[in-house]
Amino acid sequence: MDLRQLARGTVEWGRIERVVRTLAERYGREEVRVEFVESDNWLSTPLVIDEEWFVKIVSRQNALVHGLLTTGRNVGAFSSGTEGFFDRFDTPLQMVEHEHEATERMREIGLNAPRPVDAFEVNGLGVLVLEYLPAFETFDDLPDDEVRERAPDLFSMLAALHDHGLAHGDLRAENVLIRDDEIYFIDATRLQAGRARETRAYDLACALAVLEPRLGAREAVAVAYGTYGSEDLLAAREFLDFVRLRPDHEFDSTRLRSELEKVADLGE
Repeated sequence: MDLRQLARGTVEWGRIERVVRTLAERYGREEVRVEFVESDNWLSTPLVIDEEWFVKIVSRQNALVHGLLTTGRNVGAFSSGTEGFFDRFDTPLQMVEHEHEATERMREIGLNAPRPVDAFEVNGLGVLVLEYLPAFETFDDLPDDEVRERAPDLFSMLAALHDHGLAHGDLRAENVLIRDDEIYFIDATRLQAGRARETRAYDLACALAVLEPRLGAREAVAVAYGTYGSEDLLAAREFLDFVRLRPDHEFDSTRLRSELEKVADLGE
């Protein structure tokens, strides 16, 4: 068992069965077909129901792990010279309700995201039901030339999120999907209200961290500069060291910093 599996813990089969029965009852089905999903995920047990719904089951241990990760992220934010801006959840129900709401809000402003179906609690477990996307690729799966082609759209979607007062908070290659030639965002986390400047800069730093290994620092920054101004890029620079500490981002922060400073100088 790897570290993520250990941290995620195991939800007893009897509790999963109760969730599945509840789903069948809520949607008027006598029985449903369940498929477990192998997922590199700390924060839920994922299932596919009838190839129609993607279901996340969130336990108290998942909520605890989320709280620990949130504390670590907020400590990391201090290294960038700002107070932490990540919010934690007290219960599994709060976790699934937030993701349901965040996904719904992304769709309301015209961004692609799986359709949220339901969020509820069963026997202390939070249950999130989303539209099942049967065929997709993540940004990690794409060849470099396709990443290059889609990078402007990635920044355009991110900017649309920010222009509507929203933020993603966990932007990484696994959370950017390609389906039917369209980009989808998934797994947005909760960030504190009133911290738009910091959360915008952090999201932008994460997007640059996704692209730098594939396009190189200069091209990644040039593409970002097509959507964001020099002030935004300079703010993103302050979060590069923080993003680099995260295990899900591997990039050359020194080169990115240098290219960001060049563009920032042009804007002065």
